[in-house]
Amino acid sequence: MVLRLVDCSLLVPPRAGPDGRSRYVMLETLRGYGTERLAGAGEQDEAAAALARYALAVAVEAAAGLRAGAGEAAAARRLDAEDATMRQVLAWAMDHDAAIAVRLAVALAPWWLLRGRSSSAYPLLRAAAGRAAPGSGAWCAAQFWLGSMAQYSGDLAGSLGHFTAVRDAITDRGPSRALADCLASRSGTLAQMGQITEAAGDGRRALALARELGYPAGEALALAVLSAAAQYGDDLGSAVHLARQAQQVSAGNPGLIARLCGNSLTIALTAAGDLAAAGRICAAGLAQSREAGDMWTLLELLPQMVIVELLAGRIEDAAAHLREALQTAARTGGRVNVLDGLECCGQLCAATGRPAEAVTVWAARAALSRQEGHADPPHYARRRDKPLREARQALGPARTRAAEARGAAMSLATAAEYALMLTAPDRPQPQAQPGPGTLSARERELVTLVAQGRTNAQIAAQLYISIRTVSSHLDRIRDKTGCRRRTDLTRLAISAGLV
Repeated sequence: MVLRLVDCSLLVPPRAGPDGRSRYVMLETLRGYGTERLAGAGEQDEAAAALARYALAVAVEAAAGLRAGAGEAAAARRLDAEDATMRQVLAWAMDHDAAIAVRLAVALAPWWLLRGRSSSAYPLLRAAAGRAAPGSGAWCAAQFWLGSMAQYSGDLAGSLGHFTAVRDAITDRGPSRALADCLASRSGTLAQMGQITEAAGDGRRALALARELGYPAGEALALAVLSAAAQYGDDLGSAVHLARQAQQVSAGNPGLIARLCGNSLTIALTAAGDLAAAGRICAAGLAQSREAGDMWTLLELLPQMVIVELLAGRIEDAAAHLREALQTAARTGGRVNVLDGLECCGQLCAATGRPAEAVTVWAARAALSRQEGHADPPHYARRRDKPLREARQALGPARTRAAEARGAAMSLATAAEYALMLTAPDRPQPQAQPGPGTLSARERELVTLVAQGRTNAQIAAQLYISIRTVSSHLDRIRDKTGCRRRTDLTRLAISAGLV
């Protein structure tokens, strides 16, 4: 039957997917016909439930492979190949089978994080978690991964709330791997918020639990977050020592934990000034992250490589890695990583004789960090102190204030776009498009609001006009300037000094 459908061009002959498995592709006309036939026979729900059971089995097996380390790449590629099926089943399960919905979302969560999908996956996982009984195992697992996704996306308060909810639910149930992982992850969030004492306390408790349970991955993670707490507490000697311990423990457990521990050691060594060792470990970690398709660790490591290269005088390499970091962070929603990119961009501008741009970028980062609730690691401030002081001296008080005011007014998206413009390689300039000088005062106001990240609805509310009027204005602006996308309008606003 299958071969007959292929002969009739209703099925596409099997092709190898990302996981190497061959799959037939069904034409939408045939899919629609089959769906109608199933519905007519009263078998559609039964077929959908069978597909859901299959998808859950695949996701659970893949999640185990991701944890195993050695099977990580194959497991991730299996889920890459089954992506469309997983999305279809999760959507169905949300309405028809709450138990499958939460189990499937939890199983997919580590893959979502690995592939940098936290921003789009978070609302799906949150909706699934809402269908689980509070305090149940499935609910706690969902809350843990929600905390990890929120941390990745820069929502530290949200991340802390999720991890705290898990801790409170299971802390009286005795020692468990879930509790060790929760405490370690909560420690990492607290460290980023500058709450060092509580971070260190959770980290030490997580370490004791992991050792009591004989849980090497949990022990490595706890040591890594204790290293982070030491860095934020400006105890760089302890940070390096703890990170080395974490790397040693994780050596027998290849995969995400090992890469995260390598990142922890890279950060500690860079902060302590051991650039040669930091560069070697960072380069190895970047290669491993690219091979695994691990966006999470890649985004952590790229800014570290930028700093190593800048301090070694490799400006072009640093700019290329910084541009990759900013583009990847913007694509995956890594807000914390955008802040790290802005820090590096300030260093790059200072090293290449652009004091106004350095002051602007650093002012943007400082304002955004305060808004996001992120603490500034002491070694960042020390590294920034001299070049920032020299940039201010080169500008003088008036120009410094103007640069700082410009940066402080930028949204995260605008600051990221500005940094991308500053890292762009030199190339012949295309024929200039009409600039903002051709725009009316109202149109310039709209361009400014777009660059500040406002939606059409928000612009309409602020200017007391209809959304349709906003759309009409933007259409005229695009015709005048040739800027078709909102990103292009943001660049126009930045170039013209509107933001």
